[in-house]
Amino acid sequence: MKPDQGQSNSLQKETRQNWPFMTLYQRFEQVVVLVLSLVIALVIAIAVLQLVTRLIPLMLGGALDPLDHEVFQAMFGMIMTLLIALEFKHSIIRVVLRAEGIVQVKTVILIALLALSRKFIILDIHSTDAATIAALASATVALGIVYWLVRERDDRRSKPLE
Repeated sequence: MKPDQGQSNSLQKETRQNWPFMTLYQRFEQVVVLVLSLVIALVIAIAVLQLVTRLIPLMLGGALDPLDHEVFQAMFGMIMTLLIALEFKHSIIRVVLRAEGIVQVKTVILIALLALSRKFIILDIHSTDAATIAALASATVALGIVYWLVRERDDRRSKPLE
């Protein structure tokens, strides 16, 4: 058993034990998060199957040339989409395990940065105007600054008082 599974099982057990003491809203929150988690897991499974069914014929047919810009964009665009979905699901699972609250700002910022990275990977530079590229770059820099500020705040909070 992986260490995370042991922790996951104990936290699930703790959630079950605390269920009678939860407010109606806390119970509702837990159920919604579980349903969302299942839906996202299903979407991820379907996306992985689609990725595999698209890549295997290309690999077997010798048409998969990762140096081809269009193939690279399509392949890594699909992979980045899966990574974003996995990170999103992971952030939701933390709520189910009662490890963290509903909104984790750093996680949301990192998911947004992943989404922007994906956009830059699949972006066709020749057909995209400069203003759009500048706006995406500005959003990336802004998210990076916000992430840094949030991390600094968290680091200060976690340091013991001297």
